[in-house]
Amino acid sequence: MGQVAVTFKIMPESPETDLELIKNEIKQINIKSMEIKQIKEEPIGFGLEVIKLLLLVPDTSGIANEIEEKLRKISGVKEVETEGIGLV
Repeated sequence: MGQVAVTFKIMPESPETDLELIKNEIKQINIKSMEIKQIKEEPIGFGLEVIKLLLLVPDTSGIANEIEEKLRKISGVKEVETEGIGLV
């Protein structure tokens, strides 16, 4: 079984949302063989920033959906979008 790289865009509830708290919660997500490759903040306008998250995970069915569900449950997160999935 190979690995896939999955990129997520995580939108906070407001410009005042503490992105560091969200990033710390992301690091606490426990999914077998998940490896965080990059977490960065990216401005999108009007003082709002999103979190871009790049993960390496096993190539198994439904894993991106499982991670997306866990990300949506983080306090301060308004929306989560899977931006890309590719084999490594």
